Amino acid sequence: MAKQQFTKRAIGIVRATPLGTVTTYGRIAELAGNPRAARQVSRVLHACSKKENLPWHKVINKEGKIVLKRFQGYEEQKMPLESEGSESGKINLDKYFWQLYL
Repeated sequence: MAKQQFTKRAIGIVRATPLGTVTTYGRIAELAGNPRAARQVSRVLHACSKKENLPWHKVINKEGKIVLKRFQGYEEQKMPLESEGSESGKINLDKYFWQLYL
């Protein structure tokens, strides 16, 4: 799959994540066409979130945790998640994970 096509699909999936839910880097990679590209999703978010106005804060790791370090974006991700109803720290994926199937 072409990198540009993967990027467009990943952006679309992040953009479509509903209010009050989260998804994971791995799930986005899988749905975008490359289940082994979770790190590429991270790169897409880093490069495109501001330009594409993406709800990047809704993307967490498979353990339900924010991967950003404190004072390096952690707080910027934690605050909107909490305002949407997620608990701080570890997010309960059974409760908040967006079950999108394509």
